[in-house]
Amino acid sequence: MSFNYTRPYPGGRSPLMTRNAVATTHPLAAQAGLQMLRAGGNAIDAIIATAAVLTVVEPCSNGLGSDLFALIWSPQDKALHGLNSSGRSPQAWTPDTFKGMDSVPMRGWMSVSVPGAIAGWVALSKRYGKLPFADLLAPAIDIAERGYMVTPIIASQWARAVPILQIQPGYAEHFMPHGRAPLPGELFRNPAQAESLRLIAESEGESFYRGQLAARIVAHAKAHGGLMTGIDLAAHVADWVEPIRMGYRGYEVAEIPPNGQGIAALMALGMLDDFDLKALGPNHPDYWHLSIEAMKLAFRDVHAQVADPEYMNVSASAMLDRDFLKSRAKLIDLKRAQDFSPSAELRGGTVYLNAADESGLMVSLIQSNYYGFGSGVVVDGISLQNRAYGFTLDPAHPNCVAGGKRPFHTIIPGFILKDGQPVGPFGVMGGHMQPQGHMQTAIRMIDFGENPQAALDGPRFRVEQGLEVDLEPWTPADVRAELAARGHKLKENKDSYMDFGSGQIIWKTADGYITGSDPRRDGCAVGF
Repeated sequence: MSFNYTRPYPGGRSPLMTRNAVATTHPLAAQAGLQMLRAGGNAIDAIIATAAVLTVVEPCSNGLGSDLFALIWSPQDKALHGLNSSGRSPQAWTPDTFKGMDSVPMRGWMSVSVPGAIAGWVALSKRYGKLPFADLLAPAIDIAERGYMVTPIIASQWARAVPILQIQPGYAEHFMPHGRAPLPGELFRNPAQAESLRLIAESEGESFYRGQLAARIVAHAKAHGGLMTGIDLAAHVADWVEPIRMGYRGYEVAEIPPNGQGIAALMALGMLDDFDLKALGPNHPDYWHLSIEAMKLAFRDVHAQVADPEYMNVSASAMLDRDFLKSRAKLIDLKRAQDFSPSAELRGGTVYLNAADESGLMVSLIQSNYYGFGSGVVVDGISLQNRAYGFTLDPAHPNCVAGGKRPFHTIIPGFILKDGQPVGPFGVMGGHMQPQGHMQTAIRMIDFGENPQAALDGPRFRVEQGLEVDLEPWTPADVRAELAARGHKLKENKDSYMDFGSGQIIWKTADGYITGSDPRRDGCAVGF
């Protein structure tokens, strides 16, 4: 790929160019990963250390009670591997558990499924890591104990969460020092989280699922109306899975298969593969319109069909069938926006991080508590996700809540290949912005030749319900006017942190890696 290295967007950065790289949303976390590489570790060691620090310094997006997905390129067997470490619901749950409710609760213990991130770290370390597992968590323990200065972006999100979550058990105790959220630049310590991290490090995760921490989690659930048991925690397994892929302009884009929504990005790219976007360029209204419509079509089918794969009525391969995607693409009208329905033909708060090292080992990883701070429930510094809110209560839907079942997931790591060889890990976080961000950044690099940093700097759209589309403030004025003329209901939300996500991209070359980090958060790419 011959990239353009001009800075086409306001506030654009230069990409990092190194032989070893780590990129994520917070400088302290990226530095922890770099520390592992400098100590003789590899990209997996770096990603685990980075992920652990992120649970400390960006608690509004993830915690020790998160879920996790990863894609790993192994230079040993020259293959791409997927890891699904999302948790399942408590075995005691049935649809009747939520009888009389409109949905699974968004907050509290009844929104919590078994956290999978810790098991994911352990699985990655055991299969690929070089350094002792305890060494990888040492930076996170140190930062939790000694404290860190809260950045303005995170302080803002923290303050928004307080009125909503302060009534949840454990939240105020752990995350409201002085009875409020920390101020920008204020030092925040979390000694309880440091102690939990230490137990996790010493036991290689056993304490979390079968030991002292597991007992504390279960006791807390019982005291506050939750149904999670020690059996639920002990039963958790991080599953190695085969990635799903979509060919696009001579490249392959890979995602984790359902229960995640990565398939939506692949479906949209498959629909767009027959359109000459390169000839249009990134500022042409037709490119924006076609991409928005393809994304809407993909979402309609994904939201109707995707669930725990053991419960899906159709396969991922059926949803990625080229003929099917061509038939969906024919529904796009270049002159007007449409509110599509799911196909009748088909039957049957997050952090993203990546790392790559000189050996060619590369990893794309994402972990999340879901909505800001997740459930709001905190046990000994363990902030628990609310992923069970992703279930539906519709008994006819494959994603209907049940015991021991994985919910529909928004978090997705991405990876790009060409001719069977790795190009690199990429991802954009942020709820249902994630597949939209994957599609838009992939197109900017592959079709428009934008380097990884520029692809992240560029303005994004975010499709919402019906004909609604969010646009970033620096979207070209003529694009905005033309989309409105075609019937798109335009919205403008200046909160790029939540609305338009944040991404990291590593692109492999013959001499090293080109790395970009999103300016919408405190993103940082480091390397040597």
